[in-house]
Amino acid sequence: MASHEPPRPGARPPDAEPLPEGESRLDFSRRNFLKTVGVGPLAASVVAARTADAQAVANPVGPAAVPIELTINGHRHALSVEPRVTLLDAIRDRLDLTGQKRVCDRGACGACTMLVDGRTIYACSMLAIEAQGADIRTVEGLTNGTVLHPVQEAFCEHDGLMCGFCTPGFVMATVALLEANPTPTADEARRALDGNICRCGTYKGVLEAALTAKGVRRG
Repeated sequence: MASHEPPRPGARPPDAEPLPEGESRLDFSRRNFLKTVGVGPLAASVVAARTADAQAVANPVGPAAVPIELTINGHRHALSVEPRVTLLDAIRDRLDLTGQKRVCDRGACGACTMLVDGRTIYACSMLAIEAQGADIRTVEGLTNGTVLHPVQEAFCEHDGLMCGFCTPGFVMATVALLEANPTPTADEARRALDGNICRCGTYKGVLEAALTAKGVRRG
């Protein structure tokens, strides 16, 4: 009695030609498939294209000094730094803008906080070459002649500074907060400033300054 069981996937039809001695069905199919679609040359071209792309992306610089240009407080500065130099060191040591302080030098205390394209960053943890083309703002850019920025005035009014090392970072973090949210709640202000540390403990004055500073406009 004839069987009506359906053929298994990959099974040879009953009338197929016998395979060459020593070859399995799998070997035969794979080789013929590769010959048919020409995968070998195709794979080689894909690998070559990816290698070329990787070489194009990898454009190492240094270790010697390289020329860069930074835009700080609206002014362009051309300088030459090694690629390993941080934004903080480039600005403080090469351009003599020492408002932002180096304290922990490991992105933990916030004393070096600057604004890069409107966002707070730890300048000790960002390379100078990475900041090219960005709008960099430091505490030096807040004053207008002898007129203090509203946040600076609020810090003075509410005694939000003591030794002063952390103050520029707190001021810049507060400016970023108020430019994005002119009327923050106390919790919002605490969250916005929790990346900054004051070893003198002037948090109460800092918070009062952040909540009362008025007239902060986008810089």
